[in-house]
Amino acid sequence: MHRILILLLLLLTPPALAQQTFEESSFWAMEVGQGDLPPVAERLPDIPLVVDMEAKGRTFGKQGGTLRTLVSRTKDVRQMVVYGYARLVGYAPDYELYPDILRDVEVEDARKYTLHLRPGHRWSDGAPFTSDDFRYWWENVVNNKEITPTGPPEFMYIDGVLGSVTFPDEHTVVFEWPTANSNFLPLLAQASPPFIYRPAHYLKQFHADFADPDALKKETRAARVKSWAALHNKRDNMYKYDNPALPTLQPWINASGRSSRQMFVRNPYYHRVDSRGVQLPYIDVVEMTIVGGGLIAAKANAGEVDLQARGLDFPDISILKKGEVDGGNYRTLLWANGAASQIAIYPNLNFNDPVWREIMRDVRFRHALSLGIDRRMINRALYFGLATEGGMSAVSYSPLYADKDMRAWAEMDIDEANALLDEMGLTERTPSGIRMLPDGRPMEFVVETAGERQEVVNALAIVIDTWRELGIKLILRPLDRDILRNRVYAGVSMAAIWYGWDNGLPNASISPKYLAPTSQEFFAWPKWGQYYQTKGEVGEAPDMPHPKRLMELLYDWNHTTDIDKRRAIWTEMLAIHAEQQYGIGILSEAPQPVVVSRQMRNVPEKAIWAFEPGAHFGIHRIDEFYYEDPLQQVTE
Repeated sequence: MHRILILLLLLLTPPALAQQTFEESSFWAMEVGQGDLPPVAERLPDIPLVVDMEAKGRTFGKQGGTLRTLVSRTKDVRQMVVYGYARLVGYAPDYELYPDILRDVEVEDARKYTLHLRPGHRWSDGAPFTSDDFRYWWENVVNNKEITPTGPPEFMYIDGVLGSVTFPDEHTVVFEWPTANSNFLPLLAQASPPFIYRPAHYLKQFHADFADPDALKKETRAARVKSWAALHNKRDNMYKYDNPALPTLQPWINASGRSSRQMFVRNPYYHRVDSRGVQLPYIDVVEMTIVGGGLIAAKANAGEVDLQARGLDFPDISILKKGEVDGGNYRTLLWANGAASQIAIYPNLNFNDPVWREIMRDVRFRHALSLGIDRRMINRALYFGLATEGGMSAVSYSPLYADKDMRAWAEMDIDEANALLDEMGLTERTPSGIRMLPDGRPMEFVVETAGERQEVVNALAIVIDTWRELGIKLILRPLDRDILRNRVYAGVSMAAIWYGWDNGLPNASISPKYLAPTSQEFFAWPKWGQYYQTKGEVGEAPDMPHPKRLMELLYDWNHTTDIDKRRAIWTEMLAIHAEQQYGIGILSEAPQPVVVSRQMRNVPEKAIWAFEPGAHFGIHRIDEFYYEDPLQQVTE
């Protein structure tokens, strides 16, 4: 048995806590004075998570201020859950795990996890956060056939055996499986985690097992949904964060309805304080404004944001730096990028067209496509040569980086690419020089894109020219992001262009699940992913040797705790991807611009921008950021 220990966030011992005095927030002072809210000492857990800023190399902050940031879609209010990063367990900046919402975790043989809650911890509305909230999730949400027809989530099954969840007391929850489930804790630390708890006191009013039937029918009609279960699911949006009435454990709570300007205010019951007794987050309010994606860089340049990286890309750096020189009240930091590739092309091996499907499943075709890309020209034209040229693999700051994987089929060689296509028998051409498919159609390769990044369009403009030398006509089709995804999932998209794997920083202890055909989100094999996700009810079973081998290796990783064996499994899986070119990466490690107000403190100068692992700003603890002069910041 071992315990996950806090690495960077130092807990005070109970005797020290008994002597600790806590500073009341000016934001909630009126409510406290009027008796509408308890004083801060009564709002905190009995054992809060106490942060020693000096031990972390940071400065103690001041409460107050409004953080302005931008998103390009209404649904992106969920970024507050990503950035806030209150998790049962979370990653520290060195990518080690530590308890966060939890007081402690006991782990036995990677199969039994005893979660210890913080006594006195409360939801944002003041209701107690206890094991009953986990029980509600387990017994009344995922095991209720009307709310969750598919039953418990896939991660609760190991080798087809459903794990158990028990509740020894109000502050203890035990998850247990007969065999190891090594990915359980990393799953809880994800940017988009499975919320294995719910605010039961709030959601019971929408649940047929608890609510008054007449009141529930009235609520269902008012919400214009067909059933009480649909109403419950509509109100239960832990990740979407679009229901202001839903209690939360995040540092900021949604204080606005649907509008182009979303306001989030500090959670009065948040569980973290600094070692001086100041409750986090330091910043009182987050103002998230929804604008067109193309306006984010311009608005950042105009000084309309205090913290911004989402919606900014490498090509925006020049205008942002110019704004700094011209008197902008911000700095532009350049963080490393954790995505496996800035731009990757995914031939859809599950494409519905049988002729194209057979061609794309031939590895020689995918090799030819990769060999026909002038990565050096793209790097110089778009990234001033600062990106890393190569395929999609673990990036150089991952312990699993292998240069041979990054370089595989990544050096432009038009002659070899043409030879591979000739070897496939694709020798017939149209009068204009375009190769012909076996059924006589011209080889027009349609790549669909969300059209949100100009750098993608510019990169493909270069690829169009070089693939023309292979006798392939590249056609770029811009689509709405959601439409693009649905077309890929349905097999009607020939190919798509997107980022590489979110996690380009893996280590051997992280599950390689995303390298195997387990999710429709990997655009090269959506239907194989659907088959796995639905236990064979939807999609297609993998029917190629290497994808099957990837599934075998994933099984092997899941059934060993030996770190050397896990490293060997990762190495083989990455090598398969490098050789098979399921996702054809173009460039990686292009610096990510991060715009930061000159007033803001505790933002790291050098860091990694990654959705997984790390939740973008989350791993850097945005609740510890503060303004040097909050009053001046608000006035401005």
